[in-house]
Amino acid sequence: MKANSDELGVFVTVVEAGSLTAASQQLDLAPSAVSRTVSKLEEKLGVTLLNRTTRRMNLTEEGAFFFAQAKDILQRMDALEEHLSARQHSPVGRLRINAATPFMLHAVVPHIDAFRALYPDIELQLNTNELNIDLLAESTDIAIRIGALSDSTLHARSLGASTLNVLASPDYLAKHGAPTHVDALTSHTLLGFTEPDFLNTWPLRHQGGDALQIAPALRASSGETIRQLALAGQGIACLAGFMTARDIESGRLVPVLPDYLVTQLQPIHAVYYRNSTLALRIRCFLDFMQERLTGYWEPHEES
Repeated sequence: MKANSDELGVFVTVVEAGSLTAASQQLDLAPSAVSRTVSKLEEKLGVTLLNRTTRRMNLTEEGAFFFAQAKDILQRMDALEEHLSARQHSPVGRLRINAATPFMLHAVVPHIDAFRALYPDIELQLNTNELNIDLLAESTDIAIRIGALSDSTLHARSLGASTLNVLASPDYLAKHGAPTHVDALTSHTLLGFTEPDFLNTWPLRHQGGDALQIAPALRASSGETIRQLALAGQGIACLAGFMTARDIESGRLVPVLPDYLVTQLQPIHAVYYRNSTLALRIRCFLDFMQERLTGYWEPHEES
């Protein structure tokens, strides 16, 4: 008996997920069914692919070789299906997107309804991570990155740029007063990031230059958490325009020290691997988001 593509898919998912349980969740199958499929595949091939114990799972030498070949076969099958689908202008397949939580919530999610209406056969998987991820290790098709790019092995598509703003809620300013100069920030509660620390450098002019290193009284790992703290009147924050533009428009957050603010644009890119022809589902998403977002948060001169 010969192995079939479903068995290859289960095996590849098990290896990438790191465990039978994690793979069963991704495949929506019982762990016992996943285990039986792997065992059946090993029986067909006449080799042990995985050494499994109650605590860990390791690829054998044969398993590592088979995994690489199986993944290549599945990718080529997907490419073939997409090629045929592209002839009918109907991209299909799973598309895995990764972005920081604030960007996902404020810049991607609002456009998902329109994207799905255009491409109903693309199965979206939206994942969030506050730090840059390894696309291959996380099985990600596209990652959204904010700031200067450092990984030269990735292809990138610009989605525009976003400003930084120093903000606080009207309640906070009513209770503590609005600072009138940069030095006055030392008497206020400042909200910042746990890491990386360069995110706690605010674009404000002062005697030492155009960048102010702050010492946050309250730190969080996610910009969305900091936004919620600012909205709750817990302090002054420096956040990107893509996540605060609606707050400023509605008056929920108010600019602080606008006369001292140095315009600083954070470039935003969608990054992805491209070994040969770019998958149609990836290209559709890149084109869609680029059209929707480019220039959206960048400052415009008043007429």
